[in-house]
Amino acid sequence: MAERDEPEAAGGGGKEAELKKELESVVNKMLEEDDFRIEKTVQAIRILTRLGESKLNKPAGLGIDDPILSESFKCPLSGKIMGDPVILASGQTYDRPYIENWLNQGNLTCFQTKEVLSHSFLTPNCLVRELISRWCGVSGVAVPEPPKDVRGLITTRDRLLLSSLLDKMSSSLSDQKEAAKELRRLTQALESNRVAFCGLPGAISRLLSPLSESVVESHPDLQEDLITTVLNLSTHGNNKKAVAENPVVVPHLIESMKFGTMETIKNAAAALSTLSELHSNKLIIGRSMAPMALLRLLDGGHPLAMKEAASAISNLCTVDENKTLFVTIGTVNVIMRKINDSLLVDELLGILALLSQHPTAIYQLSEVNTIHCLMRILRQSNSSPTKENCVVILFAVCSRNRDLLKVLWIEEEHNKTLAELADVGIGRGKRKARDLINKIDDAFLNFPSTS
Repeated sequence: MAERDEPEAAGGGGKEAELKKELESVVNKMLEEDDFRIEKTVQAIRILTRLGESKLNKPAGLGIDDPILSESFKCPLSGKIMGDPVILASGQTYDRPYIENWLNQGNLTCFQTKEVLSHSFLTPNCLVRELISRWCGVSGVAVPEPPKDVRGLITTRDRLLLSSLLDKMSSSLSDQKEAAKELRRLTQALESNRVAFCGLPGAISRLLSPLSESVVESHPDLQEDLITTVLNLSTHGNNKKAVAENPVVVPHLIESMKFGTMETIKNAAAALSTLSELHSNKLIIGRSMAPMALLRLLDGGHPLAMKEAASAISNLCTVDENKTLFVTIGTVNVIMRKINDSLLVDELLGILALLSQHPTAIYQLSEVNTIHCLMRILRQSNSSPTKENCVVILFAVCSRNRDLLKVLWIEEEHNKTLAELADVGIGRGKRKARDLINKIDDAFLNFPSTS
């Protein structure tokens, strides 16, 4: 007899019995076959859906206080109604974030059955999700949102694992490499590991101890894993202060921007960029040799590393002390060369806008070619931040320099670039464009009348 895609409707009390009988038949066939077709799974889900609908259509036992039904929709790990139910290899259903956290802790068994899992793939349980939604509707309960990521949970097992890996940093070279690779993976995968790591005694100094040995220069893979781990740790807000204030971190990052794999150089610059997001770290980094190392990387590094260096410099230049430092070491000239070469134009204009408030930077930018370059970018760019940065720099350079203001006036007479920005621009860029037009008018057009 041919299989039916769906059971026929049954009336009264016989409906559930027929559904159960058909479900039993399909499940038995699935168990008997080593490689059953997906169609059988779909058929079983359809039958279960009909069975669930039959249950939900009963008037009794559907209140919010129904202990049997509500308990069946709770995740065994969280004890809460599931927002994103998934099926584990054992066949048990859990809320996704909680079972993911269980698996990420290294557990290879089902939480409920203790069965060793053949795989860790999670399959969405669409049936249970639909039943929960319908039950909530009938019971007058809000449908639960998929819960937020619970990977922030830190366990004793996490700490012991991280500590054991750190112990290997004082062991053989092969142990160091193995541990460094695993620490890189763990701190990238889970926020909880990034939090737990920095809570361990002397963790950062222990992690970077191999970098103090000359042998690391012959093993760039080890250096790359260690520096990338520092970057991973730095992405967590609560770690930034502890990482930057450790006396070995910034010097090792500076050194790693000079040699190593391209990934090492890029990630060392990225770590300085991430750490410099915290205000108290800006002075720590600015008072080291990092500014010169970042500028060298910006001037002659790989484009990906240059981008990270630009980001770090931008963060650091929000502090006046660092602005003065970067202007003094020649940042303005390096940036203008890169902009003229059409490299990282948007990013570098942001830095230049910050530096353009410094008197020495204004002097260094006071060239006719600079005005023409900025006006060209202003006409060609579709980016509002880029336009704003251009006009901010132009205002700083030209507003008190009559000769350059005249160059700007002649440019404006031909192209109406500022007028267009003042008309259709937004925010600060629009205001600065109007201010520049007023400066031009006051200097060259609004002559006092003579009688």
